[in-house]
Amino acid sequence: MENVAQQQPQYIRIPAKIVSYLLHPLFIPTYIFLWMYWRFPYEFIGLSGHELSLREIGLFMTTAFYPAFTVFLLWKLGFAKNMYLRYQKERIIPYIATMIYYWWMWYLSRNFTDQASALKFFYFGIFIATVPGLILNNFVKISMHAMGVGGAVAAIVLTCLLYQNNYGLDIAVVTILAGVVCSARMSLSEHSIFEINLGFLVGVICQIIAYWLMT
Repeated sequence: MENVAQQQPQYIRIPAKIVSYLLHPLFIPTYIFLWMYWRFPYEFIGLSGHELSLREIGLFMTTAFYPAFTVFLLWKLGFAKNMYLRYQKERIIPYIATMIYYWWMWYLSRNFTDQASALKFFYFGIFIATVPGLILNNFVKISMHAMGVGGAVAAIVLTCLLYQNNYGLDIAVVTILAGVVCSARMSLSEHSIFEINLGFLVGVICQIIAYWLMT
């Protein structure tokens, strides 16, 4: 797979890797939180300054740092060949660990009254997305990046519906970014078209289910 990726010219591989890092699925929850704070500040009354910084740090630690650190430990202990998790077998423990971390984030958010209520269905959506992700991983190498951006697109659309705001430009931008991420993963030969589409679909459907159950 690496040999196939290396067949791509440098001017494609380097931007594709940068996009894959910047829009890594572990960063999506933090990006969505910041987007909601930017677009719906009235939903975060009472959460500013020091409290806001602590909330952002807590979110980043729970949804990004701890899952990444888990993968790092698996790599150092010899359970994974590297941090990229290119083999389905290497992804089993990270899926389970991320499932626990995302469940904890959603569980805590249920009692938060000083942040956007839309975050409750978003956190629940990313939590339940780990379940089909883990199951499907037994059969195909489903794209985590596509799952992440699919969830982001659905979350922004559903949040606009929830608050009855028409942020069409935001929806267009996140949709384009999702396409860029999926194209980047394809250009790096990390996934097939089916694995990309499946990941995107899982991310979208899980957000819709969460929205339906939590609102």
